[in-house]
Amino acid sequence: MKATDFLAIAKDFHLGDLPTEQQHPKTRELSQLSKSNCDKAVEILHDIDIDMLSVLGTKLDEIKDLSKSISKTLENKGRIFLCGCGATGRLSLALETIWRHDYPNDSRVISFMAGGDVALISSIEKFEDYPEFGSRQLVELGFREGDLLLASTEGGETPWVIGAAEKASELSRVNPYFLYCNPDEVLEKTVERSRRVLHNPKIKKINLSTGPMALSGSTRMQASSILMYAIGLALFHFEDCEKIESSFKQFESFFKKADLKKMSPFILKESSIYEKGEYLYYDTDPNLGITILTDTTERSPTFSLFPFENLNDEEKAEKASLVYLKMRGVHGAKEAWDKLLYREARTFKWDEAGEQTTFEKLLGFNISEETVSLRSKYLKGNSNIFSIYNEDGVLSLKLGELVLNKDVSNLSTLEIHMLLKMVLNIHSTLIMGRLDRFEGNLMTWVRTSNNKLIDRAIRYTEILLKVRSIEKTYEEIATELFIVKKELPSDRPLVMSLVERLSKPLYLD
Repeated sequence: MKATDFLAIAKDFHLGDLPTEQQHPKTRELSQLSKSNCDKAVEILHDIDIDMLSVLGTKLDEIKDLSKSISKTLENKGRIFLCGCGATGRLSLALETIWRHDYPNDSRVISFMAGGDVALISSIEKFEDYPEFGSRQLVELGFREGDLLLASTEGGETPWVIGAAEKASELSRVNPYFLYCNPDEVLEKTVERSRRVLHNPKIKKINLSTGPMALSGSTRMQASSILMYAIGLALFHFEDCEKIESSFKQFESFFKKADLKKMSPFILKESSIYEKGEYLYYDTDPNLGITILTDTTERSPTFSLFPFENLNDEEKAEKASLVYLKMRGVHGAKEAWDKLLYREARTFKWDEAGEQTTFEKLLGFNISEETVSLRSKYLKGNSNIFSIYNEDGVLSLKLGELVLNKDVSNLSTLEIHMLLKMVLNIHSTLIMGRLDRFEGNLMTWVRTSNNKLIDRAIRYTEILLKVRSIEKTYEEIATELFIVKKELPSDRPLVMSLVERLSKPLYLD
């Protein structure tokens, strides 16, 4: 895409007015705190997650209604489909995995994300910008009359998710649900496609607005957490929705009391590993694998890290990921994916996607026991192991000499995954702050893999230029972005490169 092509459609992606895209007032100095006072940084992020849970606590009646719809659908022999893009796609896959763990051999819950299962570990460029792709994936999975779709989108404006929701409302008389995290009044006046969904009487809506993210625009954090827990509460209490409130309150209390500052030594340790040019394996088993994989995968587009390299790629040595997942006791790529997902992988091949979404592509990401020996043939630095297991009701973390054990015997499988998700989100964010991968609370290293992220990079560049008393129009920054993007290596900071380029005297008025 060229700058002129983007600017022709840019009005559809001007999302700066959405709260999920704005700066959180509590985290404006987050990158500095991650280096100077890690405990304080952890405390702030913990508090923001507690605030998120408080918001969810006001939505329990709506969650109960959703749970009743799930129950009725299952009673009538229908199936539950879960979908999303990026972070919401990964939470959809995680929820199906948890379902299959808790309900073995029960295939009534089906998840899918933009680009299929390969997108769980590898970004599928531009896929989420097309509503017709969302509806097409839904149809190809066999969605039919009597089935229920739960479509989640952090911003409430993702075209792919909207396409899937609208198609579901046409195919089944069971009204689909659309769950999102921005206020209706802002979406109504900002995004036409969102307004269309909000006014569609065949689509039920649950608004889970949580305000700005702890890291600006990083909806993998509070937005995806509230969506995952809301859907999970409804799904896993379908047999008795009246237990939702007591289950939620128990977890909320547990999370409030948790001393997350005990993660600070792990944050310092892992960041020092990367600073020394070394690598890390997250070592776990299928019980926790999907949540650990989600956090490690989402670091790549958020902070412009090299993603998990595909072991079949010729250039894997030059673009090796700092981190990789290894599942202990699992052998071979296919077995690893089958066990991680608790089912066979769902992949496809479309002309529009080429090889990006195929089964062969997925198998190149070998997350089995063998990955250590396979990668040792080309990695140039030492490798370290970060073990995370849930054994006998104790969540155990071990990194070098560091050990942390937490009793989780009173938590459900869903709640253990929620705890781990939020802890890892805090952990990885502050590691990246220590590595200068964001500034203040702005995603200065964001990778522009879709139109929404292009808009975000332009807006954040504009903010940082104004701090330097430099005024540039949206169009000027967009034009420069596409020039810089073409020249810049994928693991370099686009926003900061733009700021530096536009700050030079050549660009001053």
